[in-house]
Amino acid sequence: MEPQCKRRKTEGEVMAWAILPVLSDEQSQDIDLLEAYAVPILDKRETSRLVKELSAIYPLQGLNHIKRVRACKDKESPHPLEMILCLARDIGHSRKNQELSISALLSNATVDSRGLGEPFIVKIPACPPLTRPQFEKASRHWPTSFHEDKQVTVALNGELFTAAQKTKMETYMKLAITAAKIGQGEGMEAVGAVVVDPEEERVLAVGHDCRNSPHPLLHAVMVCIDLVAHGQGGGAYSYDKYTACCFFKVDNSKDQAKSSCLPSKDMYISEQSKESGLPYICTGYDLYVTREPCVMCAMALVHSRIQRVFYGTASLDGALGTKYKIHTQKDLNHRFEVFKGIMEQDCVKLTTLHQLNHVPVDSLDMDLVLETL
Repeated sequence: MEPQCKRRKTEGEVMAWAILPVLSDEQSQDIDLLEAYAVPILDKRETSRLVKELSAIYPLQGLNHIKRVRACKDKESPHPLEMILCLARDIGHSRKNQELSISALLSNATVDSRGLGEPFIVKIPACPPLTRPQFEKASRHWPTSFHEDKQVTVALNGELFTAAQKTKMETYMKLAITAAKIGQGEGMEAVGAVVVDPEEERVLAVGHDCRNSPHPLLHAVMVCIDLVAHGQGGGAYSYDKYTACCFFKVDNSKDQAKSSCLPSKDMYISEQSKESGLPYICTGYDLYVTREPCVMCAMALVHSRIQRVFYGTASLDGALGTKYKIHTQKDLNHRFEVFKGIMEQDCVKLTTLHQLNHVPVDSLDMDLVLETL
């Protein structure tokens, strides 16, 4: 029987997991609402005049996304349009939420209220929607403008990547899972990671957690970054005794070769790389990791200039979506995309089995997965 890890999925076969983006709080939070007074427009011929006069008195500052006029939701209503008169806060807190007449609301204003009905309270979005789900929620309250990022919409629907791309991603995550199992068998946390050059579809480094070694800061992500650095002639630590921690060299013929030991730095750098110059550690690269990185690892990814991060399962102290969202911090000098959910159930099992101190691993798993690359 052909090994399962070498089996290819057909285009029509549905994977049991989805890739979803980890967005900023502004993009993922529920919309905040403000109370406002709206009024029916009884004579739509007066609409332009009323909008101009009311905008001068109650300009709705900071609410450029709000459309001042909307069609009446009640199709049986005798008036066709409704408009925002003012925010409830504009008339003073003491009168907020009271049943106020149009004359009371415009008592200090020089507005001809002909064509307006009696006011009523509505809720309007306090901020412009950034995603389609936010836009749909906002529109249930009051019409707003929306400048859609279609890539975000596609990503939220789980449709950003093709079936072929997902198959390749699954291969990378299987490699990370296998590394995690081998690491756990050596007394480490059951976490594995892989760094990939997505343009060339080439694995650059495979690592697992090594924090129970003499270096307690060597989480799987830190190990992978260091292994990439080894491939560029740098690197700080030796992984000779960890057979699953390795990086890959590319010679002039573009063939891939595995190195599980690090005796010579220069032998793993192609002549072409020497001539053209190497990127800054992980510039343009993708990371696949079985568990959401912590703050230390997330900041290391910022400093290494990673392009995208894909993780399988969340972590209670995770810094890329659960507890923090380091990758969305605007004051950092580098940001990257984050996606979650790849082979989630398989990655969750790693955590469960680690707690039971038993992660079964076939010694041939690593070689079988590598053969599919």
